[in-house]
Amino acid sequence: MKNQNKSGRPIKEIAIKKGYRVNVKMATEEYYTLKAKAKEAGVTISECMRRCIKNSVIIQRHSPEILDHIRKLSGMANNLNQIARKANAQGYLNARREYFFLADKIDSLLNLIQNDS
Repeated sequence: MKNQNKSGRPIKEIAIKKGYRVNVKMATEEYYTLKAKAKEAGVTISECMRRCIKNSVIIQRHSPEILDHIRKLSGMANNLNQIARKANAQGYLNARREYFFLADKIDSLLNLIQNDS
């Protein structure tokens, strides 16, 4: 599409045009915080929102498998504390075997979490 009339504003490309509208509900505090940040930056609220969207990084939620691994790690941490209490009460040689077994399981779970992420 060529601009037939040479005077006036040139027609914007489709990729540059801002043709989408997004409505966002905010609490009073959030709105005035946004308004103050936009004013401080010297831009409109819309431009402030565009910059926030462009510069933000969204981190996806953990999968159910990762959450399950984290729960298992929490349980193992509890077991490790119990082994430490046992080692202090009965001596370290008796608790050593349990410690190595649990440490191996913890390493395996950490590897699973690292590979799933």
